[in-house]
Amino acid sequence: MNKLLSATATLAASTSLASAGGIDRSGQSIAPIFETGNYAELSFGSVSPTVSGTATVPFGSGSSGNMSGDYSLVGLAYKYQFNDKLSFTLIYDEPFGADVNYPAATTYFARGATATLESQAITGLLRYKIDENWSVHGGLRYQSLEAIASIPFAANYTAQATKDYGVGYVVGAAYERPDIALRVALTYSSEIAHSLSTVETGPAAVTSPTNVETPQSVNLDFQTGIAPDTLLFGSVRWVDWSDFDISPTAYGFLPGNPSLVSYRDDTITYNIGIGRRFNENWSGAVSLGYEKSNGGFSSNLGPTDGNISIGLGGSYTNGGVKVSGGVRYIKIGNAQTTLGTSGATASNFTDNKAIAVGLKIGYSY
Repeated sequence: MNKLLSATATLAASTSLASAGGIDRSGQSIAPIFETGNYAELSFGSVSPTVSGTATVPFGSGSSGNMSGDYSLVGLAYKYQFNDKLSFTLIYDEPFGADVNYPAATTYFARGATATLESQAITGLLRYKIDENWSVHGGLRYQSLEAIASIPFAANYTAQATKDYGVGYVVGAAYERPDIALRVALTYSSEIAHSLSTVETGPAAVTSPTNVETPQSVNLDFQTGIAPDTLLFGSVRWVDWSDFDISPTAYGFLPGNPSLVSYRDDTITYNIGIGRRFNENWSGAVSLGYEKSNGGFSSNLGPTDGNISIGLGGSYTNGGVKVSGGVRYIKIGNAQTTLGTSGATASNFTDNKAIAVGLKIGYSY
């Protein structure tokens, strides 16, 4: 029964693939380390955001159109159980990303601006069970990062940053009580430093390194049985976005010495849900998500501020095969942007949303 109930907890991860704080995408889940025995997993997610705003009167009053492109995510995981105490897990994910595309056929001040950021990561983790209740886990994360941007409203600025690789670490611990399907896991992921060789045009033609650190984070994941065949599960994720900054050399020549991308506040994202096993094969779950709005101005390349969401999912288990998936609706928080050093509201982004779908196939053997 615990194995079937644990399957419902994975639904939160498979359907939470949208609009977390900053440029967070995968949530850096390590859930596969808790699967029983040897295990392999393939997951796929697709997100369709609708993010649009309207400029204020001093900045033209035009509508931006939908400036946030659809995107997809792929994940892979493999776990090998050496013995009853020691296991190794390899996880591939796409932890951070952005896809900005302001439609050119508008009168909005940012029309034609585009920006793309992509990352991939491979994480290798060892888990050691101290006893029936306590375990520790840790390992290394190898990550790539690359970006490109074109911002006509900022002195026709362009930047192309080539792919760079960096290494960070992951450490954590977990407490479990199998008799009530209880698990509480705490995991810390370190920042990862990158030096991106960047070719810029606009305020100046410059080729130079852009130093970027993807942020440190802490994930707290929990689940517990609350009634026969019923599981309460959830997570809390903190990300240190206030220390994240992308400041290419030539972009800093603009008035006010701005950052291309930065965030004023850290983010904490909450998810909680209930899973229910209907029979030996089928389980279902519903979950709620929340990330508070921090206020202040948001970047024109990321005009969102917090979100609330609801997700529905289902899971089918037959022998060693487990298929789970679901859909999540995200209400994206309202945001305001500014332009240059004016300090005035340049645009208002309201009534935005995203739809995310996820599918995961796991095999235990």
